[in-house]
Amino acid sequence: MATIVLLRHATTAATGKRLGGWTPGVQLDEAGVAQAEAAAQRLAQLPVKAVYASPLERTQETAKHVAKAHDLKVRTRRDVGEVDYGEWTDRPLGQLRRRSLWPVIQATPSRVTFPGGESIRGAQARAVDAVEALASDHRGETIVVVSHADVIKAVLAHFLGMPLDTFQRLQIAPASVSVLHLAEGGPPVVSRINDHGPLTAPPAREPEKRATKRTAPPTSGATRRTTRKRTS
Repeated sequence: MATIVLLRHATTAATGKRLGGWTPGVQLDEAGVAQAEAAAQRLAQLPVKAVYASPLERTQETAKHVAKAHDLKVRTRRDVGEVDYGEWTDRPLGQLRRRSLWPVIQATPSRVTFPGGESIRGAQARAVDAVEALASDHRGETIVVVSHADVIKAVLAHFLGMPLDTFQRLQIAPASVSVLHLAEGGPPVVSRINDHGPLTAPPAREPEKRATKRTAPPTSGATRRTTRKRTS
């Protein structure tokens, strides 16, 4: 079973103000650096074997803090990158909320393709495929994947069996952790969502004890022979 720790990048100056998307050069702000360091400390107790991140600076920077705690290098995966918002990239959220497409994104995101960009369904499919591939590559290991809010929500919705049209009900805060456990041939397990609490390595599972087969003692009725006196 692979354990996938999904970590959202920490804050930038644009977080909550602009739809960042694939905007290059956006780095963590002072609060974001502190969040990334705190996330690295929380994850330090886990037996992390690899740290992956999308190509964008804010995820790379967050991932470097986590990787350093485990003496690892960050591995880049484009397929866990942000949704391509096309013409909406780096636009102020206040402006975008007035667009006619905004309520559709909130109510039926499965039907949305951003102008000049990517569909939310397409982003979900590529990110889920990436997570499945990583789980296959890291069987029996714990890895960290640093990604983005909408991508993490879409991945969680898939493994929770939620329709994509309900994924906006999930909240993924900056530097929060969500945890997936993916066993080959078994059902997925989501053990944490949007979590900021302490994280420790799971306890080692004790081998299951096989029940010993006991032979029931013979009953007296089964062993006692009754004799009848013959009468002449």
